Amino acid sequence: MTGNDGGGPESGSSAVIGRLGPASAPGRSSVIGRRGRTSESGSSSVIGRSGQTSGAAERIRPERLRPGDLVALVAPAGPPPPEVLQAGIDIVQSWGLRVRVGKHVLDRHPTLDYLAGSDADRAADLQDAWCDPEVAAVFCVRGGYGCLRMVDLVDWSAMAAAGPKVFAGSSDVTVLHEFIGARLGLVTLFAPMLATLAFTADEQAQRHLRSTLFDPDAVRVLTRPGAGPLVAGKASGVVVGGNASLLAAGLAAKAALPAPDGAIAVLEDVNEDPYRLDAIVTKLLRAGWFDGVTGIALGSWADCGELAHVRATLLDRLGGLGVPIAWELGFGHCPAALTVPLGLVADLDAVAGTLTMRSSALR
Repeated sequence: MTGNDGGGPESGSSAVIGRLGPASAPGRSSVIGRRGRTSESGSSSVIGRSGQTSGAAERIRPERLRPGDLVALVAPAGPPPPEVLQAGIDIVQSWGLRVRVGKHVLDRHPTLDYLAGSDADRAADLQDAWCDPEVAAVFCVRGGYGCLRMVDLVDWSAMAAAGPKVFAGSSDVTVLHEFIGARLGLVTLFAPMLATLAFTADEQAQRHLRSTLFDPDAVRVLTRPGAGPLVAGKASGVVVGGNASLLAAGLAAKAALPAPDGAIAVLEDVNEDPYRLDAIVTKLLRAGWFDGVTGIALGSWADCGELAHVRATLLDRLGGLGVPIAWELGFGHCPAALTVPLGLVADLDAVAGTLTMRSSALR
């Protein structure tokens, strides 16, 4: 994952700042209880495990959003372009949500301008937003790089005590999805981020995220035209994963854990040549990350070279697992990107090219 979400830092005026203060409308009550080896044409041998989760526990579902809810925006990785940030804010406000932007979202690191301010400040913005009882959801505005640098500076015990909230982001934010899943036991949303053109210039991506937030029962089936089998078969399990290169990078963490038994892994990446994807997936394989996986759903591989070469690489590396693998389900760095709930039990049908959540992402 090189240069995710538009590459390196972008310059721009900060005229947006005047509109980024806390909203004054009354917020919701802070009631913690409410926030609470087969060929490409062959069939996988995992079909007999369909319908089982093999011990993988489904996570707690936060409450769906309602008009008037307050959402907090944070930049745990790269800095957002101010004008794109404002466009994303305008869209979210048009949904009836109130918006509060973290104190350091528009900061720049004094020497490393690919970071949105210091590691400590980025961590503080995330923790402050999460621990604010008025905040119903925390949205990450940009990927790039930086979450690995700040994740150990967060007081995860304090965040756990604050109760469940909606959390959304993707790309580099995969690191935070893993930690929130492991430390807080919550369902999270692998979703397009507000201060990227993948959100502000893509109405289909906007609609899918909005439906997931407000009417999640309507978007329980994830698919796209052209989705289909890399390895045929069906499987069930708790959805885990995200950006492949960040999952591999996270193996260096002291608390790194493989995917749980009975998991369906979702994987995508951007700007990684096929030989680099080979190395990323091989690292995950050698670390045992796939040992408990019952199925794999692959998303987009934008700017990763010729797609046929990517497909052949992933089949070569993953086909020997003997589990169903669906190709190009429409999430990640692609047009009309779908929002994928992580931490829910889902049914994967590789031939149909569908990943179906057994329950709504939010309650």
